[in-house]
Amino acid sequence: MARYHIETYGCTSNRGESRAIESALRDAGHYRVDGPEEADVAIMNSCTVVEKTERNMLRRAKELEQETADLIVTGCMALAQGDDFREEDIDAQILHWDDVPTAVTNGECPTPGPGVEPVLDGVVGILPIARGCMSNCSYCITKFATGRVDSPSVEENVEKARALVHAGAKELRITGQDTGVYGWDKGDRKLPELLDRICSEIEGDFRVRVGMANPGGVHGIRQELADVFAEHDKLYNFIHAPVQSGSDEVLEHMRRQHRVDKFKEIVETFDETLDYWTLSTDFIVGYPTETDEDHAKSMDLLREVHPEKINVTRFSKRPGTDAADLKGLGGTIKKERSKEMSETKMDIVAAAYEDMVGTEHDVLVVEEGTGDSVKCRDEAYRQIIVQNASEHGLEPGDFARVKVTAHQTVYAFGELVETRAGPDRERVSA
Repeated sequence: MARYHIETYGCTSNRGESRAIESALRDAGHYRVDGPEEADVAIMNSCTVVEKTERNMLRRAKELEQETADLIVTGCMALAQGDDFREEDIDAQILHWDDVPTAVTNGECPTPGPGVEPVLDGVVGILPIARGCMSNCSYCITKFATGRVDSPSVEENVEKARALVHAGAKELRITGQDTGVYGWDKGDRKLPELLDRICSEIEGDFRVRVGMANPGGVHGIRQELADVFAEHDKLYNFIHAPVQSGSDEVLEHMRRQHRVDKFKEIVETFDETLDYWTLSTDFIVGYPTETDEDHAKSMDLLREVHPEKINVTRFSKRPGTDAADLKGLGGTIKKERSKEMSETKMDIVAAAYEDMVGTEHDVLVVEEGTGDSVKCRDEAYRQIIVQNASEHGLEPGDFARVKVTAHQTVYAFGELVETRAGPDRERVSA
């Protein structure tokens, strides 16, 4: 697991976000070290108040970049002025705080706690549908903690989902080490059936987001899964399918259960079935056997499929894994490749949000933002910020229709058009 160092600047809200980041990292088995020199990754939760503060943030980010192998910058300045870090040529990932734990995982499966019980956090219900996975990736230490997939029945998970909705959940997050292989241990992959039944059988106004599903598990059910998404408005049109590399040779060395063509076939199926959707994927940069040609193939794949959400992680060794015995590439090569991919990532994501400007979307208000704003998710799980929320009476759990007016690279800004009752009911006010 990764060693991390975290620094927090600014207000109480930032400190709360850092606590949430650390909680997620600890749950995944990562551990904190005393300083950036000992860390695999440094996390800076930034503040922006006055020009002096901004200068201090840039200065500290430059220092951290030199002191650690990998740097993640989050917080207010990262989100509002992310371009400032890039203009200063600071080699860092600029992320929303709730994306930080995923970026630290080095391509590993997410690792929930010892049980698979649902959790209600505000209006978000978190539903782990299974524990374990069917993969044997060479770089992943999670498999030692979770073992092979163990899937509760569809009926049991539907009842857990129903209980979350009755308790007030407006967004259900379906999670697991690999949601695409749910049910495989019982002889059949059951994710499409589970999603269909949650959307069909549970009364109430809510939306459902499907968590990480490896391409190897999704490929065999790709059309069935895409059809379920097309049928139910309650489902966010969003999949997280981590490809990890654009080179079949590297995928083979990683012992991934898919190859590039299978990943592209998944993307093509969803493109053909859904008019508006979000592809989220992950790339590991600098795997020990990755050549310049392999990296070029990853860059080509990134440009070809243009995911709207991309996690770029530099490879780091995990004790006890087979990949830990391989000779590494060195920090400079990994930094250069990571920088190239991250810059391309920002261009692709910014273009996706730029295309949204002027369009209208039905959104769910998921949580409060900074100041008098709220964070919303649209039909494809893209983030839209609505400011002056109190003037409109908007709060977490509300449905609304908004018009996108601008974007800030990784999220959009929207103006309220009308409040709505939910994806399955008529509008209630203008």
